[in-house]
Amino acid sequence: MTESQGRVWTGVLRVGPHRGDHRVALRAAVSVAVPLLVLWAVGRLDLSIYASFGAFAALYGRHDVFRDRIRMQASAGGVLLGAMLIGTALSVLAAPAVLSIVVVALVASAVTLLAYVLQWHPPGPLFTVFATGACATIPATGASFGAVLLVGGASVLFGLALTALVAVVTRTTAEAAPKARPAVGPVAAEMAASVAAAIVGAGVVGLLLGGTHWYWAAVGAVAAVSGAQLNARVIRGIQRLVGTLLGVLVAAGILALDMPPLAVIAVVVVLQGAAELFIGRNYGIAMVFVTPLALLMVHLAAPTPVADLLTDRVLETIIGVVVGTVVAVTSAALRRRSRRRWRDDEAPHPGRDAALRGEASTRRPRRSSAHRRR
Repeated sequence: MTESQGRVWTGVLRVGPHRGDHRVALRAAVSVAVPLLVLWAVGRLDLSIYASFGAFAALYGRHDVFRDRIRMQASAGGVLLGAMLIGTALSVLAAPAVLSIVVVALVASAVTLLAYVLQWHPPGPLFTVFATGACATIPATGASFGAVLLVGGASVLFGLALTALVAVVTRTTAEAAPKARPAVGPVAAEMAASVAAAIVGAGVVGLLLGGTHWYWAAVGAVAAVSGAQLNARVIRGIQRLVGTLLGVLVAAGILALDMPPLAVIAVVVVLQGAAELFIGRNYGIAMVFVTPLALLMVHLAAPTPVADLLTDRVLETIIGVVVGTVVAVTSAALRRRSRRRWRDDEAPHPGRDAALRGEASTRRPRRSSAHRRR
């Protein structure tokens, strides 16, 4: 137990090596800056959340070769657009929060399997959960569907164009052998089931405790069940919790300044770049930047009293991490029990095997007298 705890805390504190992350950070910053500046110029920052979610597609495939990266970003961009449309539909229909939580869980479970087969990096449905849940809670009308497709779609396409341009300029369009796509097996199925259970549990608990941003609990739960091994899930949950608490303090300072929209956009761009510098090296440090980034995104699209926004973020994150960790531990225990049962079934049992052989011999059909004469 002590050795396992030591590995967990080592993982929580470890900062991975720099692998050209500044290039990814710069591309991510530009991907979100241009769409937001365009919306500011036309006076439609109320649509900024669609642009921000579309820009998330540019974050995929950071260390993949160009062909894999562009395909990954295109598929992720399509999924993010679909997630925003589903969330918008829930908002337009004024769906009960519990129904929205169930829909988000089903979408996340499906995207978990898709990400596993397509080998997305970053893996899992975290961005999808954020996009679906946030759009489900933002007021919307029938015209919002067109806004999602226009603003979100344009943001995805701009990110793809930027990725292609950078690859051409830096001459990094060399091809590599295509990756073999894994089949959906027990590991992927368990991950999808864990994600769905964690989202439903965290979302419902968040609602019962009075939180108005239940999707933050769902996102926190997804982070806590991400990864194939229990240690990795626990590490990620702790990092998200600590990083979020520190990030809320940063957000409180930024929001207290009551900056004009253009200054807020500049801060969002800086935070996006800073988050990408650390997201692959230490998730906890990245969350210090991701948290104020997410809060500013929501505040730009649907202004909310700052105290309520910060309180909800802390409450929902704690709920999400706790519920997600419980689901992760339970899932690991069930997996160990299943493996133990399988080993017990496969192990030789002399007494049982002898009994089975005896039973088989007594059931052996007797030959007829005519057959014996032959």
